[in-house]
Amino acid sequence: MAMKKEERALLYQFPEEQIAAVQNVFRTLGIRLLVLPADAWREKIGFLLGIKGYKKALRQTDEHFSFSHRLLLLEHIQGKRLTKVLEALQDAGVPRISYKSAITPYNTLWTLRYLCEHMAKEHAASAERADREGNE
Repeated sequence: MAMKKEERALLYQFPEEQIAAVQNVFRTLGIRLLVLPADAWREKIGFLLGIKGYKKALRQTDEHFSFSHRLLLLEHIQGKRLTKVLEALQDAGVPRISYKSAITPYNTLWTLRYLCEHMAKEHAASAERADREGNE
């Protein structure tokens, strides 16, 4: 019998007052939660998850990255389970999270910054599509 993979979630840029509600939901559902620090954007997703072989980013430059959205990353949570998690967050009064992504073997190689930028581009493109379709 295959062992069930540990469900984990990463929170980024959540306001303090929402973190407690999210923590309660994930604790109730048995999902391990990591709240990422503001400067986590420099790191690869794999490093943030503590996956073997990922090292801390060396460059500690003074470059600045600003991402004003809340981001939820989910590992091994999909389908009905994902629906249940999102409904539980909604029931707990957590505002809808537009930036959420599944953690994949592919995006663990990305820095958090790259993932944020990638998602921002996708959001802009789908908003543009919705505008176009609405104006036809």
